[in-house]
Amino acid sequence: MQLPDSVYSAIQDLCRQGDDLRQAGDLDAAKQSYISALRLLPDPPREWEAATWIYVAIGDIHYRTQNVDKAFKCFFNAVQCPKGLGNPYIHLRLGQLYYEQADLEKAADELTRAYMGGGIDVFMEDDPKYLAFVEKRIGI
Repeated sequence: MQLPDSVYSAIQDLCRQGDDLRQAGDLDAAKQSYISALRLLPDPPREWEAATWIYVAIGDIHYRTQNVDKAFKCFFNAVQCPKGLGNPYIHLRLGQLYYEQADLEKAADELTRAYMGGGIDVFMEDDPKYLAFVEKRIGI
């Protein structure tokens, strides 16, 4: 299934606006742009590929503002969307969130998926403790 061009274009515009606002440091306004984009998706939203990257964008804002519950919900939704399962970045964030909640078994699973799918590079922008944890867990 494909979104109508007008809907897809509106979603892209709102997400670009959200990206610009995020880069400018206005995280609340950025989040609202992404949420507006998500609301344009027909029900159920998780069936649309666009939902994958929108949930990731919203989840990143929650992750960076340390709203762990909302970040987890967004990344959990993203992994269930088209092309979400197997996405190294989504698995990285889920692994980090499980790690911070001391669920080390699930953290190891998700961080291993991130490592297997994206290699060491996917870990380079974040705290090195996550890479050290997964390297120790899987013996690399």
